[in-house]
Amino acid sequence: MSTSTATVITPTVRPLTTRDADALTQAAVRAAEGLGVRGSVSVLDAGGHLLGFRRDDTAVLISGETSTRKAYTALQLDAPTADLVDLVRPDGLFHTLPTALDRPLLFIAGGVPLHRDGRVIGALGFGGGTPEQDHRIATAAIAEADLS
Repeated sequence: MSTSTATVITPTVRPLTTRDADALTQAAVRAAEGLGVRGSVSVLDAGGHLLGFRRDDTAVLISGETSTRKAYTALQLDAPTADLVDLVRPDGLFHTLPTALDRPLLFIAGGVPLHRDGRVIGALGFGGGTPEQDHRIATAAIAEADLS
């Protein structure tokens, strides 16, 4: 009796690099400047570790924390935080999720996952403007850096 084992080859996806993080950060700064917004941008790798960060000198201090939490939330749920806001309202499907985990999630627009070859490689978060501005800045930075 012969047994054969099939080898499954998983394609390797190039991870997010510090060069990618720098490009995303600079693109976010340009997008924010174009809207007159002073804030913070955080770039996380696929493991949720901070790979890039910048806070404008005149941004409110909390923008640094909100940008990182937005990025982490987008990474964990593989969805833009703008798309998740209604899910955590009191009558929403995930209403308990914001307090269910050790690391706090933030369900405010401005966090967007990053993909390469259809796989999540990280996330970008922006904080400091209105939720709509933060989402617009994040998506503009990702489009400019050609990561979606």
